[in-house]
Amino acid sequence: MTPFQSAHEAEFAATLDVVADVLVVGSGFAGLTAALTARRLGATVHVIEKMKGLGGNSVISDGVIAAAGTSFQKRQGIEDSPESMLRDMLRAGRGLSHEPLARAVAFGSAEAFEWLLELGVAFQDKVERSGGHAASRGHVAGKHTGAAIIHPLLRHCREEGVAIATQTVLDAFVTNQSGRVVGLDVREGHDYRDLDSGTPRRIGAARAVVLACGGFGADVAFRSVQDPRLDATVDTTNKPSALAQGLVAAMRLGAAPVQLSRIQLGPWGSPDEKGFGTGPGFASYAAFPYGLVVDPTTGKRFMNELGDRKARSDAILALGHPAVSIADEMACEVASYDPAKALRRGVVRRFESTAELGAAYDMPVDALEQTIDSFAAGVAKGEDAAFGKSILADAQPPKPPFYAMRTWPKVHFTMGGLRSDAEARVLDCDGRIIPGLYAAGEVVGGTHGDSRLGSAAIAECIVFGRIAGRAAAR
Repeated sequence: MTPFQSAHEAEFAATLDVVADVLVVGSGFAGLTAALTARRLGATVHVIEKMKGLGGNSVISDGVIAAAGTSFQKRQGIEDSPESMLRDMLRAGRGLSHEPLARAVAFGSAEAFEWLLELGVAFQDKVERSGGHAASRGHVAGKHTGAAIIHPLLRHCREEGVAIATQTVLDAFVTNQSGRVVGLDVREGHDYRDLDSGTPRRIGAARAVVLACGGFGADVAFRSVQDPRLDATVDTTNKPSALAQGLVAAMRLGAAPVQLSRIQLGPWGSPDEKGFGTGPGFASYAAFPYGLVVDPTTGKRFMNELGDRKARSDAILALGHPAVSIADEMACEVASYDPAKALRRGVVRRFESTAELGAAYDMPVDALEQTIDSFAAGVAKGEDAAFGKSILADAQPPKPPFYAMRTWPKVHFTMGGLRSDAEARVLDCDGRIIPGLYAAGEVVGGTHGDSRLGSAAIAECIVFGRIAGRAAAR
């Protein structure tokens, strides 16, 4: 029996502006994956997106998906396994990860990657190693951009009959007499800059709703309640639309919150630009893997540049001031990173000598030269005695000219969110399933515990987007 077959519910259905088998909230990686999956199983699907543009934070991400045991890895002779990826995720989570969720991501990651290949997503013919990962498992879409994944997903959704409505914001979930989610109260014509804008509408879900509205990294009011340090003085890499509206609506319905105070800072942000910007590409793909990061007051290293994100962010914050990330030309070449845009914006700067570099950031030059020489000697030996950084096989001792950037963490990802199970079903505070409601992506809490590994978010979105889409279609 569908939710609309009783007399009471038939009357309710007559008041609806739109009815689809499956309603999806959000048009990022998780939302579009769920929508396409459900549509391919024969369900009619309606996606709502509160912004005018599609893709959410996903479209501005770096487009790197962690996947273990893929065809790309095997072709390049990289030894890896889902078990290894799971161990890395749990280690970074510091004992707070909900293991069934992390396991689903790790063991579903290779299949998710191959699915993206089938959709026509173009990946670079190399696999990167990100901080906290024991193997190279970062598969790079397009030119390091999430748009290279979003665009094929959107194309397939449109070609295969998924309806998409923009500037439509979720206000509340609608339930039937038995407590099953059967629709949404929304506002059409919404402008995110005016939270109360838009015309009220009610839309129905004959089978289920998938909540894939992302995290709350840009919601200063909500995030600072969870962590008072993260007030308006702390920038975020997220779009301004990354708010807690969908999460709060689900909590009002009775969905259980999980680990909301676990908010990740991206260690590769730059205080010399707003938002995500151009700096993270330099730090993430050139300086952190192949170069070094120093405290400008001492000219010395102070951390493992390939530690997980929390370890690196905490180390930089402990300085009390921005660090300086350094890489040479060879590092940029090996990483396939072009610094031109960051150089034009003045976020990354080029220096012909160590003395010039030290003077630019008011660093003690002698100490800086000693630091670079010591690091270079470790790279030549393939061992970092100072901080245990993994020296990558294609790394070379750094030499002038150098590129450098001031580095300071920004709010990047919210590990906390809704409680759900490995079948993407949303649960209440008693652990009971909320019928008709599924969730996928960053709105789900607990998958990553205390710290998410870089490139694991896209894997989570695709894996659980497919799980939620299949379940909702049924």
